[in-house]
Amino acid sequence: MAVQVYGSNHVVIEVDDAQKAMEFYADVFNLEMLRGGEGAAWCKLGEHQFLAIFEVEELRPDRTKHFGIMVRDQAQVGEVREKITQKYGLQVEPGFGCDFRDPWGNRIQVVDLHDESLVWLLPYSEVQKVGIKFGSE
Repeated sequence: MAVQVYGSNHVVIEVDDAQKAMEFYADVFNLEMLRGGEGAAWCKLGEHQFLAIFEVEELRPDRTKHFGIMVRDQAQVGEVREKITQKYGLQVEPGFGCDFRDPWGNRIQVVDLHDESLVWLLPYSEVQKVGIKFGSE
């Protein structure tokens, strides 16, 4: 029998202050915190995934490794871009719509539902709310 992958369960990032990272991700992405304490935190990332945040003594940002967060539309991508640049003073990676490094060096790519390679991950009702049409619909 062939393995069937249904998606990703979780993403893990490293930070030097889990509490500040929880606050950052709750503020920028309105993520719901599930639990935290003693140098670690977990928050809901979509309907079926979570983001795990772990404190480490030495941060080692990667060059190209990253994870993507999907938001509803370009207006929300713009909200994220504005918040990270204006409130947090972070830079958007050149040549990308909304790729940035969080305050701990973790690279995040923000896309919206109109990226057709990602749209199938959502419940169809969410796709309908945005107005995306498929084929002969």
